[in-house]
Amino acid sequence: MPENGRFLSRLIWITLAVMLLIFLLRDMSDFFIFGDKREHAEPRIVEARGNLAEDELSTIELFENSRDSVVFITTRQRVMDAWTRNIFSVPSGTGSGFIWDDHGHIITNFHVIKGASEAMVRLVDGRDYKAALVGASPAHDIAVLRIGIGFQRPSPVPLGTSYDLKVGQKVFAIGNPFGLDWTLTTGIVSALDRSLPGENGRIISNLIQTDAAINPGNSGGPLLDSAGRLIGINTAIYSPSGASAGIGFAVPVDTVNRVVPQLISRGKYIRPALGITVDGKFNEHLTSTINVHGIVILGVGRGSAAEAAGLKGAAISPDGEITPRDIIIAINGEPVDSVEKLLLIIDGYRVGDTIRVRVVRDEQEIEVPVTLQPGE
Repeated sequence: MPENGRFLSRLIWITLAVMLLIFLLRDMSDFFIFGDKREHAEPRIVEARGNLAEDELSTIELFENSRDSVVFITTRQRVMDAWTRNIFSVPSGTGSGFIWDDHGHIITNFHVIKGASEAMVRLVDGRDYKAALVGASPAHDIAVLRIGIGFQRPSPVPLGTSYDLKVGQKVFAIGNPFGLDWTLTTGIVSALDRSLPGENGRIISNLIQTDAAINPGNSGGPLLDSAGRLIGINTAIYSPSGASAGIGFAVPVDTVNRVVPQLISRGKYIRPALGITVDGKFNEHLTSTINVHGIVILGVGRGSAAEAAGLKGAAISPDGEITPRDIIIAINGEPVDSVEKLLLIIDGYRVGDTIRVRVVRDEQEIEVPVTLQPGE
């Protein structure tokens, strides 16, 4: 290319670059404020909000009235160093609980304190107390702790009922999810009479299902109705990720109010029982064979409530053939078709209560009164 052509080409490129730089600087000057171009500014005027909505006020009042009764529970576990054989106390987990009475009893879930060697309870004002285990019922996922509060005792959570809950009514959960203390979430009763697997293969039944956000750390905290009354203990969530998916479960307060007094007075829950022998899997096979819906009584304990009432166990021939005699089909008019349902119904009564057991005997239905005895 001739020398004049190269010069002209450079001149064009330089001209374009200068024009582009001028264009950019002009745009940037609109963004950056320099020197005396800055304007004087004042904070914006805040708009008046107006009154809070009625439901907001009631929710705020519920939380402020209830939060002092909710506690934060941390647990520790003793472990042994495999090399030195030394024993160490390490953090085990966290959970929630609530004040049950004026004697320092704290209610929480059994799985919150399971395997722990010690537990600390923190009140809303920051006071920490070492807790003692009073009693537990793994079958109901309920545990009772006790702390010694000398003064300024928080009030117990007001007690409600769960037998009359309706799907759709509002509920409120207070707890310590992920260690974020005294958190309030709201929702509704999503379903009733749910069941989940519990300890040792037992089924925890009659659970309340809610969509109020429940996460790890909420366990053991109270589920309240719109009047601020206790209606359940938040106990579990259904979630593939481990975080709230809108499906949480709570032990109903009617169960809590039946189990807790026994845990405080005896240290354990004594189930009411008939004094009979039954077997779930064998019962399914046997009833399908004889085409009967009910529970075959395999045996009656000597000196048991069932024996006193005249109930009869199955007959076993020398060659091992089983012939049913009494088949339970209802308790107090409520049909039973599985061993699980039978145990669930009986667990709703107390030792010493008399119930009506309807059985099929010799192809005839009869009703037998039985006074429940202490179970194992």
